[in-house]
Amino acid sequence: MTALLLSVHVLAAIVLIGPIAVAASLFPRHARTEPDSGVARLLHRICRGYALAGIAVPVFGLATGLQMGVLGDPWLLISMVLTVIAAALLALVILPAQAAMLTEPVASAAKRLTATTGVFNLLWAVVVVLMIVRPGSSTGA
Repeated sequence: MTALLLSVHVLAAIVLIGPIAVAASLFPRHARTEPDSGVARLLHRICRGYALAGIAVPVFGLATGLQMGVLGDPWLLISMVLTVIAAALLALVILPAQAAMLTEPVASAAKRLTATTGVFNLLWAVVVVLMIVRPGSSTGA
């Protein structure tokens, strides 16, 4: 059962978080330089839609952690905190900023959004490293 949960968790992370990372990174440039092309709207829809589906990633992650008996391990707790921060950035900063830029693209807003998206992507990169290395784990690399 653990292998199945872990597989679904990893596949969900790749299939659902990856597109958000790419679309969110591309959005500011397209919203600023091609506001009427429809590309920015599509990128925003991708971010919004995949964000909702992306809830599956922590759900399966928690189920996997519970099954493995590692929910109290520091590497997992840190990963969960970083995941909550990344989700909050997406829901409270990135998606609203994208929506605002669709109606009024501003260069300074694009720069802030680019930086925020970079932080979002960096948080996910750290979570991935923690998931692989699992510091303090007897099975860690």
